[in-house]
Amino acid sequence: MLTETQASRGVTQFLSCLEQADTQSYPFAHWVLSDILPVAWLDALAALPFAPPDGAVFNGQRESNNALRVYFTPQIQNEFATCHDIVEVFNDPAVLQKLQKITGVDVAAGQLRIEYCQDVDGFWLEPHRDISVKLFTMLIYVSDDPNLFDAGTDIYDDTPEHNLVASVPYEKNRGLIFIPGANSWHGFSKRPINGLRKSLIINYVSPDWRAVEELAFPKGEA
Repeated sequence: MLTETQASRGVTQFLSCLEQADTQSYPFAHWVLSDILPVAWLDALAALPFAPPDGAVFNGQRESNNALRVYFTPQIQNEFATCHDIVEVFNDPAVLQKLQKITGVDVAAGQLRIEYCQDVDGFWLEPHRDISVKLFTMLIYVSDDPNLFDAGTDIYDDTPEHNLVASVPYEKNRGLIFIPGANSWHGFSKRPINGLRKSLIINYVSPDWRAVEELAFPKGEA
């Protein structure tokens, strides 16, 4: 567990971030965030010794590269303190309660899944909606590179054409929350990535989630 000082630092900052969130209702409810976690934690994330995926397939779907993906599993948490600290923040009762109050979703009923992404030039994501067993989705941008200013998540409307509505600015320690639903179309349109697009994807997933090897806690240990 985190010490009281560590817990208060990470949890307090994230709760404050939620209070300051830019709430948007169109084309679906989402929250744009700033100053999400302690800066030192973001620096430690950026320095994690994971090479970008080698031989990744760029076909608009992350699932095509499942074998190359990195999650904050118990093993990774044991090896890297910052990964453990972040898991503890998103398992904190005050955080779970606040997220439910803001989003209306009982995230405490789900299981925590955190992915560490490193996207290189050529990567793109087709407009899509997260699968129904994802109860909650959050993204945190990690890289501190001004050349990535246009590398944020794209938000689309619910028309058949999925017109681009907005792109979240990619800046270190900024991010996005949304609740997967019928109209929560998002992705990353084809465009150059001028750098290494590091991010975290934080999900609370339903108890029916089958890929238990991706979870932050084995079943029954959260």
